Amino acid sequence: MIEGFLLGLYTALSVKNMLMVIGGCIIGTFIGMLPGLGPMSIIAIMIPVAISIGEPAAALILLAGVYYGAVFGGSTSSILINAPGVASTVATSFDGYPLTRQGKAGKALTIAAIASFAGGTVGALLLVFFAPALASVALLFHSSEYFALMVVGLSAIAAFAGSGQVTKALLMTVVGLALATVGEGAQFNMPRFTMGIMDLQSGIGFITLAMAMFAIPETLFLVLDPSRSGKAGSKQSDITNLRITKDEAKKIAPVIGRQSLQGFLIGVMPGAGATIASFLGYAVERNIAPQEERKEFGKGSVKGLAAPESANNAACTGSFVPLLTLGIPGSGTTAILLGALIALNVSPGPRLMQDQPEIFWSVIISMYIGNVVLLILNLPLIPYIAKVLTVPRTFLIPFILFFTLMGAYIGQNNATELLFLVGLGVAATILRFASFPLAPLLIGFILGPMLEDNFSRATQLYDGVSFIWERPMTAILLGIAVLLIVLPAMRSRKVSKEVASG
Repeated sequence: MIEGFLLGLYTALSVKNMLMVIGGCIIGTFIGMLPGLGPMSIIAIMIPVAISIGEPAAALILLAGVYYGAVFGGSTSSILINAPGVASTVATSFDGYPLTRQGKAGKALTIAAIASFAGGTVGALLLVFFAPALASVALLFHSSEYFALMVVGLSAIAAFAGSGQVTKALLMTVVGLALATVGEGAQFNMPRFTMGIMDLQSGIGFITLAMAMFAIPETLFLVLDPSRSGKAGSKQSDITNLRITKDEAKKIAPVIGRQSLQGFLIGVMPGAGATIASFLGYAVERNIAPQEERKEFGKGSVKGLAAPESANNAACTGSFVPLLTLGIPGSGTTAILLGALIALNVSPGPRLMQDQPEIFWSVIISMYIGNVVLLILNLPLIPYIAKVLTVPRTFLIPFILFFTLMGAYIGQNNATELLFLVGLGVAATILRFASFPLAPLLIGFILGPMLEDNFSRATQLYDGVSFIWERPMTAILLGIAVLLIVLPAMRSRKVSKEVASG
């Protein structure tokens, strides 16, 4: 292992591979900032470039740099304009955008950059020491455990519901699950609930729904309510003030530590990925926060911003464990990376560490180098990135709408998607007026296909639902899901009683 690590270090620190890391990080960061152009799109575009390089280690280092660079930069549009173009940055917008509206865009971007760096760094270190052992743990998870993990993710909706909104949150989750069933099912290649519309056969695009739920209503609210822009863009000092106070640092430090570890472990599981890690990270931190701090979540909590950012970056690093050691892609992005590996005549799996250690270790070491590059690249740029908020609203609103429409079109390459975007956006605006939380809807939509797919496979393997009690890990995860729903409800009820008696 030590010999392989030193060989990987030598490979990663070569001039050519250092340039690959830096180039990949720069490309990924700027593409990630644009709503709709996520890691999957840019990696697919970059594969021919990577293959033309010829050297497998250099090509994979470039693609890996693009991957975590895009995730690192993906939080920018979520924080500044409430337009999460990637599923893993949806949770970032819950507290990132409220901070921007309070005139703290620079601070929000700084917290996101530091949390992302810490999550990626912890993930890279854990990858170095525990990759082989974690690969064997990942193999213990079957369809039933993944189904239970999706249920745990759905149970986190209590964290996204305000006081007295649990019923509304549950209803929105059901709507999200229903929207996820539109199109061809995972088990049967038959169109469902398409109403004869051919463009719905492949389902509703995530980018379309995410933009419709967040960006479109926010744009309409900015038009209808001029005071909604708050302090954002009102003062130059608001943008250049990137400092985090000692009190804020004390708040986010343990959050980053916990969620970097949790996010990495979730990323190791094939099929889980950064999206579930970010949602669970947010939910866990909200549920364990003191009562007073819990009220700040969704209104500009620094903990609520740090948790998903550290979790999703650690999960991205963790997703390389099943990819490199088992040859199993844990997400759509790592599936594209797997295709690139095969095109480069590299066979990922248990033998990769022994047969081609320079590839295995150089990629892992380049992840840490990439995180350092991303931090150095992003922190000085924050004042300039945040200046988008000084643009007059008459220009800013069309700017947001342009990127929203462009993101939805590029996501599916289909003009009909723009009609779905507008229709869903109007519906989302009405729901916002009725005080329905929209985050649970998106969670249900994201987790719905994975929930259905794994449940179908588990019931076929066990000829029914006996897997719930026959597999201990499944039962434990479902028990955790029940606790995540019951405990917040009990706590809320207790607080209500105390208020009534006091």
